[in-house]
Amino acid sequence: MAKRSSLSIRIVEGKNLPAKDITGSSDPYCIVKVDNEPIIRTATVWKTLCPFWGEEYQVHLPPTFHSVAFYVMDEDALSRDDVIGKVCLTRDTLAAHPKGFSGWAHLAEVDPDEEVQGEIHLRLEVVPGPGGSRLRCSVLEARDLAPKDRNGASDPFVRVHYNGRTQVTSIVKKSCYPRWNEAFEFELEEGAVEELSVEAWDWDFVSRNDFLGKVVFNVPRLWAARQEEGWFRLQPDKIRMERSWAAHSRGNLGSLQLEVWLRDETVLPSGCYQPLVQLLCREVKPATQGPGQLIALVEETTSTSCRQEVATNLLKLFLGQGLAKDFLDLLFQLELGRTSEANTLFRSNSLASKSMECFLKVAGMQYLHSVLGPIVDRVFEEKKYVELDPSKVEVKDVGCSGLHRPQTEAEVLEQSAQTLRSHLGALLSALCRSVRACPAVVRATFRQLFRRVRERFPSAQHENVPFIAVTSFLCLRFFSPAIMAPKLFHLRERHADARTSRTLLLLAKAVQNVGNMDTPVSRAKEAWMEPLQPTVRQGVAQLKDFIAKLVDIEEKEELDLQWALSLQAPPVKEGPLFIHRTKGKGPLVSSSFKKLHFSLTTEALNFAKTPSSKKSALLKLASIRAAEKVEEKSFGSSHVMQVIYTDDAGQLQTTYLQCKSVNELNQWLSALRKVSINNPGLLGSYHPGIFRGDRWSCCHQKNKTVLGCDKTRSRVTLQEWNDPLDHDLEAQLIYQHLLDVEDTLREKHQALRGTLEADTGPGSLLPAPRDSLAQLFQVLRDLQQAHNTSLAAAPPSAHRRLLELQT
Repeated sequence: MAKRSSLSIRIVEGKNLPAKDITGSSDPYCIVKVDNEPIIRTATVWKTLCPFWGEEYQVHLPPTFHSVAFYVMDEDALSRDDVIGKVCLTRDTLAAHPKGFSGWAHLAEVDPDEEVQGEIHLRLEVVPGPGGSRLRCSVLEARDLAPKDRNGASDPFVRVHYNGRTQVTSIVKKSCYPRWNEAFEFELEEGAVEELSVEAWDWDFVSRNDFLGKVVFNVPRLWAARQEEGWFRLQPDKIRMERSWAAHSRGNLGSLQLEVWLRDETVLPSGCYQPLVQLLCREVKPATQGPGQLIALVEETTSTSCRQEVATNLLKLFLGQGLAKDFLDLLFQLELGRTSEANTLFRSNSLASKSMECFLKVAGMQYLHSVLGPIVDRVFEEKKYVELDPSKVEVKDVGCSGLHRPQTEAEVLEQSAQTLRSHLGALLSALCRSVRACPAVVRATFRQLFRRVRERFPSAQHENVPFIAVTSFLCLRFFSPAIMAPKLFHLRERHADARTSRTLLLLAKAVQNVGNMDTPVSRAKEAWMEPLQPTVRQGVAQLKDFIAKLVDIEEKEELDLQWALSLQAPPVKEGPLFIHRTKGKGPLVSSSFKKLHFSLTTEALNFAKTPSSKKSALLKLASIRAAEKVEEKSFGSSHVMQVIYTDDAGQLQTTYLQCKSVNELNQWLSALRKVSINNPGLLGSYHPGIFRGDRWSCCHQKNKTVLGCDKTRSRVTLQEWNDPLDHDLEAQLIYQHLLDVEDTLREKHQALRGTLEADTGPGSLLPAPRDSLAQLFQVLRDLQQAHNTSLAAAPPSAHRRLLELQT
């Protein structure tokens, strides 16, 4: 049994933000932090006070996390970025919204006294003595304190308050991972109700000391426990926060629209889910496929709000069982069975449409990148002004110095049409050449779709319907959205500016017209797209020829292609990184970062001078023991990570790699953690600094092999489109959904039995092969019992016991 937590995050947009630049505008972006750890940075939206991001992320993290905070920043090229405001959602707040938090949240000003982080290690004891009991507080160490000084560290010390008396530890210079090992005693009276307060501070020589956080303990509970030791999370000062809120409530910093959903799942061992998986697989297997009763009822009882999630879970489960094509084929048949008009086919947000969208993203994303990537890069690089709508044309000056003349509207329109024809022609040519590059399972699925639609609409007047069915997914729901928003499909790291965005939108419209087979309805919508019609008509012929070749795949060829592609498995992650190198010895030692191209496969982390150069293995994945961030002060550089591994002699070694952005850093960390998650001997702690001279830069310990001063974060990962499938988690999510709609399914079951009795007489039973609902109810009962048993057997949480001491 394993408990897993995940956050589904959608950062929608902001409004009414304050102007931070002298131009009266801002360049806003968002930073997302989980327990003060930056994990996501959105793209910057330039020159606006009402930015739209529309970015979605899924983060996997340990169930013990406390809060997620959204910081809205203003990017500055020449100075430090300005903080506009933040929204903080605690774990308890998210847990109070089972369907997720959704809506607008006001930005609050960021107060330094609220920005606390880290934990402190304390031992609390009630010590008997001749003069009465005494309270002993041993301040041992702290970790991950907030860096308050310009050098990227702090100079922390601790104040312990009890019953009007204060005692103070020594100051540890330049460390966010200090060690004190100092003990303080206080007289303790029977029945005392005073609180014990432990405060961490950053010492400053010139200015006032900075608050780092505090922990307050309930002494009566401590008296009953007699002794406790553990790591306690530092908290903001409530009195300071109330003063801050009162001072900041007068200003308006704007609002942020968010959708955040916390999901906690207890995942049972694989064997517990086998009956459910087998029951669902029996519904879609070609040899046993009947009317698909169970899948049809699941679709019927699934609300619109959660249809995308259910479609994703089912698709991933069947993909893991090798039955994705058969599952989608069943959904095609169900939708075709209830569709009477060809022009409405797959136009709704049905389970078939949602499942097919997810399937293309999971199975076809690399294919999309190979076809669209060069075209989108070219649009971004050219940055040409493109406009076809006469009502939106901006006339500009052209010509050389001294000979400027206004460019006429006709010239702008003609130049724009030429540019778009060039992009559209290049895209269609790349698509037509990509038949063999398309994954075999995608081709086979489109083959089934093409055949089913042709069987349902066989007349000559519906000749184009099978082609439109394929393009409705490939062009309208896959290629066109990727062209309009390339960052959301990982084609670009940043959003397009206004000019490039308009070019992409017009190109996407042209692709949609080709995908619609240039119907009169699509032409009538926007008559100003007429200059592209020759290319569109030619594109329709090219696209039909491409689809005919795409769906012309037999079973043997499908298996051969799948086998060939399995031998050429794409890298899990690749790209340029900077590796740390040291030169010289002793006092003459120097260090630098060298740029190389790295490639992470399922076997090793490789490097080469260029992407096309011969690759060499840096380390084997089986040897990885941790992948973590490095303190900025260690190298004086940000976005540095460390990969800790064992060499051939079994000794721990560390490689330091620098990324170019916080997103790239977290993506590499996620990839490394996922591929090594099942490695034996994973570390529970590590040093976030480096060993320089005779000590660690983080905790100042002089033993190079001593245990790390911070805990590893191997369970904190970002969900990516190419992640390996987690069969047990998908089965658990499907089980949870079926449990939520069980009452509705039972009503449907009773209605089916009533219909059968009316047809065959009272007391009749549904035939065993058809009564899959009765089998499903039994499977749900068994799984519910397994969950109850696992919860009853779970040991009490030490973490919860320590929290009860805090007030």
